[in-house]
Amino acid sequence: MRPDDSAKQKQTGTTSDDRSADATPAVRRVGRHRADPPRRGGVLASTPVRAALATGVTCCLGVAVFAGTRQADQHREPMREALADRAAVAAEAEQRASRSLDRSPAVPVTVSPSPTATPSATPKPKPRPKPSRPKPVAGLNQRQMDNAKVIVDVGVSMKVPRRGLVVAVATAMQESNLLNYASGVLPESQNYPYQAIGWDHDSVGLFQQRPSSGWGTVRDLMRPAYAARAFYEALLEVPGWQDMSVTAAAQAVQISAFPDAYAQHEDRATTVVEALT
Repeated sequence: MRPDDSAKQKQTGTTSDDRSADATPAVRRVGRHRADPPRRGGVLASTPVRAALATGVTCCLGVAVFAGTRQADQHREPMREALADRAAVAAEAEQRASRSLDRSPAVPVTVSPSPTATPSATPKPKPRPKPSRPKPVAGLNQRQMDNAKVIVDVGVSMKVPRRGLVVAVATAMQESNLLNYASGVLPESQNYPYQAIGWDHDSVGLFQQRPSSGWGTVRDLMRPAYAARAFYEALLEVPGWQDMSVTAAAQAVQISAFPDAYAQHEDRATTVVEALT
């Protein structure tokens, strides 16, 4: 202790220790890094009070959340019941459907296509039946009957009267025995289908028509249909041929060296024409 300290202490009645003790709190109260001590009479005076308040707020919030959740659950409950009812109805319907399928088989339903949905199919034309060969009559074989049919068919297409058909068939019976002749004198005639060979000059075909007389080419006269048409065209140019006998009508066309030979074939020719018409 310094000498002057005793006098001051006597005047103030305090010691140096008391000053140091009082000075310390004053420095702490005004320091930069220390906060003011809380007031003892305030709401936030102590830590237990603050904890109690926080706990109360938390409890209130929890009650509010619980109340909201409870209310939301109350609103969801009818919806859940409705969904459960729908699921039960669907399950029952499915069970009924399965039971009905087990008891009775399903009947297939045929749905006809709409006429406008698909274009109508064009029916395919039926194949034409092959013409049957005529049955031979009047002592003819099949080849002779086939040639007679060609003669009759050509006359029918030209609208030749029935008597003209008989004249034509009787003439072919006499001239070629209803066979398609080639000529040994005309080798060209043998280049085409033929059924026999003759040697009467250049006479060819069913009617023994001569190319040199203007009846047509060798190729044309070797075709039975062409030869028959050529005969009918010549017959139709004979005046009054329908009133003539078969022999006279045939001779007017053929100008044969044996004019009476055609008469012997009239009956057979008539039978053939009747069978073919």
